[in-house]
Amino acid sequence: MRMVIEMEYKVTTHSVYETIELAQNFESEKFPNMIICLDGELGSGKTIFTKGIANALGITESITSPTFTIIKEYDGELPLYHMDVYRLNGNVEGTGIEEYFTKGGVVVIEWADMIKDILPDERLEIKFRVIDENKRLLILKPYGKQYEDLCEAVL
Repeated sequence: MRMVIEMEYKVTTHSVYETIELAQNFESEKFPNMIICLDGELGSGKTIFTKGIANALGITESITSPTFTIIKEYDGELPLYHMDVYRLNGNVEGTGIEEYFTKGGVVVIEWADMIKDILPDERLEIKFRVIDENKRLLILKPYGKQYEDLCEAVL
């Protein structure tokens, strides 16, 4: 019987700037085909986190949630593929989302729980919980050694 130990890390950020800083720390350890899955209620910090990654990748364009386009592509040190899959309601047919997982960029997926069936086995999941106006609890769950190492390096 193989035992699987699920790791979980909890980080509390006290401002938008701390959330951005945390994201920038993850970007500093980036690797091609990095998959970061974000979940949490509206206004919990998912897009703010993505902005931090984009900043650190040298992307100067304004980062907004791709609610209507589903996927936005940005050119940086590594390409950033920012997805918001909320409107898909789990129906990913014809979207080509899976192709982005192996395009050599950093993939950030907002509302990733909605497409759990197609997510790669190895990924980082971050759940955002609102504590108050500025404070957020981030629960990070790495899947796979590369993501465990990433969390150990950053946290």
